Amino acid sequence: MANPAGIEVTGPMHPRYDEILTPEALGFLADLHRAFDARRRELLDRRTRREAELAAGALFDFLPETREIRESDWRVADPAPGLVDRRVEITGPTDAKMTINALNSGAKVWLADHEDANTPLWENVIAGQLNLRDAIDRKLDFTSPDGKQYALHDGELATIVVRPRGWHLTEKHILVDGERTSGSLVDFGLYFFHCARRQLDRGAGPYFYLPKMESHLEARLWNDAFLLAQERLGIPRGTIRATVLIETFPAAFEMDEILYELREHSAGLNAGRWDYMFSVIKKFRTRGADFLLPDRNSVTMTVPFMRAYTELLARTCHRRGAHAIGGMAAFIPSRRDPQVNETALAKVRDDKTREAGDGFDGSWVAHPDLVPICREVFDQVLGDRPNQLDRTRDEVRVTAAELLDVRSTPGQHTEGGLRNAVSVGVQYLATWLRGSGAVAIYNLMEDAATAEISRSQVWQWLHNDVTLDDTGERVTRELIERIADEEIGKLPGAPGDYAEARALFMEVAVADDFADFLTVPAYERMP
Repeated sequence: MANPAGIEVTGPMHPRYDEILTPEALGFLADLHRAFDARRRELLDRRTRREAELAAGALFDFLPETREIRESDWRVADPAPGLVDRRVEITGPTDAKMTINALNSGAKVWLADHEDANTPLWENVIAGQLNLRDAIDRKLDFTSPDGKQYALHDGELATIVVRPRGWHLTEKHILVDGERTSGSLVDFGLYFFHCARRQLDRGAGPYFYLPKMESHLEARLWNDAFLLAQERLGIPRGTIRATVLIETFPAAFEMDEILYELREHSAGLNAGRWDYMFSVIKKFRTRGADFLLPDRNSVTMTVPFMRAYTELLARTCHRRGAHAIGGMAAFIPSRRDPQVNETALAKVRDDKTREAGDGFDGSWVAHPDLVPICREVFDQVLGDRPNQLDRTRDEVRVTAAELLDVRSTPGQHTEGGLRNAVSVGVQYLATWLRGSGAVAIYNLMEDAATAEISRSQVWQWLHNDVTLDDTGERVTRELIERIADEEIGKLPGAPGDYAEARALFMEVAVADDFADFLTVPAYERMP
């Protein structure tokens, strides 16, 4: 059957893709595109204008025009079925193996990731939708190349919450009226079209994690898309629920407003720590010592500006009846080094203990082996209660100055930190370009967010004339080039295997013009 007028699919049609890319589903995507893409592009232009103001000396502050929203009493919708108890959530891409392992993991929620842990390779985009639909129908299984078989167990599975791509990313394989579609609306629209009714029939619903937003106006755009989608498919208004990742510096100053815009669809906020650090660097990368961060791994959640951000998030959420979800534990347990495990698991436990004690209702892990630790920590605080929404944290008072206090972050700028940033960035991009967006590097699950920190930190140190504290050497392009060659020489395979990744890393980490997101030029290198 032909596609609706004005719609072109340029990606190859592999087996079963016609089950997802039906004329009806494509028509639905076209409706979303025609209704919202102009606003999407205008909001991206607004980001650019705001960055120019910051470069000229402006600072973030709480918005005077929305003071009434912050100071008045209102609450978001009550938690939806499957999202009442969220004490442990696991994240990962939507390939068949991860889908099965995540749903079987014992976590309460699985963040089914079409964003930072996923490369938007055409095959990943569409196969991921098939895997989600098959999983909901309990028809998904997988056999690995070594013959190991994976299948969904018969018990309770994690609640699926889909994370679509951010507003800045496009889908070049689906065109409407000759224009690329929004990656956000493609990922959201295909899942909603095929799975919203399926989820309702199973006592859950179509749930989403919304990434990379920078303002409540971007949240309003999502809310309007939700309203149109529910109306078009005859789904009751308010059925969709969305948790917003507060993972950009500007969004931290608009938490109340973001919840307010989505209030009938809101499921809370999440502390997206890695992208938040990246955003801090990106927004103030030219502002010198006041916003200069030390080695990535020394910026913990207890440093002043990060502590202010998470405290404000917990208080804001619970004041509005919304869940507060903690950040990622990215450690990947080692099968060979028990000492590494012991040290890292102690840090994971401390991190989750702090979050549970601060009033968070749950937290993230990247590996099934970490689910029991996170669950145990939150069990100790929650007991039989599904959450701690009643703990309103009224004693918390966070000022704009505290959110902006990056200068007080302790730590050094070291050669080891620079080497780690270069090595992680190149290794991640090499794997990303081959089609995998979640990569285990040095016992950590790295995704696009941590790669963004790595490359933006290199850029910041280079363009702010940082001198390394341990060697006394100034960070120059020549030093970065030499370190890249040395670190690539330590990796498996031949240096030529990393040539494209190295070139891309240098483009986004060294060039005078700072790319807003490394995934944008990376996507153009992908078929």
